[in-house]
Amino acid sequence: MAKVGYARVSSYGQSLEVQLNKLADCDKIFQEKQSGRTADNREQLQACIEYLREGDVLCITKMDRLSRSLRDLLNMLNRLEKKGVQFQVLDQQIDTSTPSGRLLVQVLGSIGEFENDLRKDRQMQGIALAKTKGVQFGRKKAFTEDQVVELRELREQGMKITDLMAHYSVSKACVYRALTKDS
Repeated sequence: MAKVGYARVSSYGQSLEVQLNKLADCDKIFQEKQSGRTADNREQLQACIEYLREGDVLCITKMDRLSRSLRDLLNMLNRLEKKGVQFQVLDQQIDTSTPSGRLLVQVLGSIGEFENDLRKDRQMQGIALAKTKGVQFGRKKAFTEDQVVELRELREQGMKITDLMAHYSVSKACVYRALTKDS
């Protein structure tokens, strides 16, 4: 029987250190930096599931590290059950080897999905409100309209692309986009 850990954060700027410390007594730990909305795009989670054998225990620190969708969570639990693998959530002290543990994991999975949907809804409301106030989203344009005119004139006068890149501190692609974009 192996104790296998799975640690995940949503983005590369986040640290796995806290989770890895909590999973330190695991025989093997799979880790990745990937969104948790679905299991399909998480290669390390898939590798972890393949690695697990009958009698093993899959350990995570929090429910939302495995799934943020109840359907995905239930599918995952079903896969683990078919393989004869137990599931433990360390922070909430959940163990699916007991009936109360199986119930609690489903209840918390439902709450987690609900919480995620509320967060997305608040985010969309905030974006809509910001747009009504004139907030511009996305990357700032590399050139003003005056700079585009100036850049084109400099290019027509024979200035090299590399010199234009240095002059405006932009990439080659930026310069070419400005030169080819319709005015």
